[in-house]
Amino acid sequence: MYNFRTDLACERRELYQKANGLDEIDGIETEQKGDDIRINTVKVTNESGARAIGKPVGTYITVDIKNFKIADDDKIQRASEVVTEELKKLIDVHSAKTDDILVVGLGNRFVTPDSLGPKVITDIEITRHLLKYAPQYLEPGTRPVSAVSPGVLGTTGIETFEIIKGIVDNIKPKLLIVIDALASRSIERISSTIQIADTGIVPGSGVENARKSLNQENLGIPVIALGIPTVVDLGTIIDEGLDLFITKLQEKAESNEYLNKLKEKDNYEEIKEALTPNNYNMIVTPKEIDDLIEKMKDVIARGINFAV
Repeated sequence: MYNFRTDLACERRELYQKANGLDEIDGIETEQKGDDIRINTVKVTNESGARAIGKPVGTYITVDIKNFKIADDDKIQRASEVVTEELKKLIDVHSAKTDDILVVGLGNRFVTPDSLGPKVITDIEITRHLLKYAPQYLEPGTRPVSAVSPGVLGTTGIETFEIIKGIVDNIKPKLLIVIDALASRSIERISSTIQIADTGIVPGSGVENARKSLNQENLGIPVIALGIPTVVDLGTIIDEGLDLFITKLQEKAESNEYLNKLKEKDNYEEIKEALTPNNYNMIVTPKEIDDLIEKMKDVIARGINFAV
């Protein structure tokens, strides 16, 4: 299978089309809308589409927020409302109005690019215990919501799947919502893009440290995943930087046929091949990651709270 090096279905689709010279892919349907906050929906409808982009059959909604680095409170709120709307559509498909929901924040709270999941959990409105011990303080029809941040194998000694499976088997929620950090093949998308998918998630896949999938097949309940790219590898940065460099050269001189071909080509594999023997293909995150994580935490937490 093609080495996509991205968790985003929309990027995988684009890369597969480019690599194979295709306008359309059998088993893949797409829809785009919006401008300042752009929504790109990729539906994998059959096994042919699933094999093509290496993603299970299901729906993948990508929300791109332009200029998120300088987003003010108004834009953060508008982005959270978009997340609420798109997330609610999937929740309504996979659960009833009052079904129990478990929200899981994956990641390591002590590593900033991987801390989004645990940070979101601190802002989730928890109601499951209140429905049991203080129902008089809640509106009729309030949905039971519980939340947990299981940590990572390196700090707990327990696989994430083992922890989540134990919780699911004991409290028996009807739906799981999982938040995790992803990898992207675009510098622009770092901490400014949200992927919402109803096919679950593979923890650690973004940094080639994949664990057992959190999905309906393994857990017995539907799993909706919200993923946010927080890292890219050095090969991606060099590949995009090369395109920018060629563009700059072409602005100063007549177009060069070789440079045009080099820019049109996906050079990632050759760049990675050159970097890997010396362990230079590092995972990179922007210097503003602290601020970006805090902003994205607000978007995701508000989006989930209003959706459930």
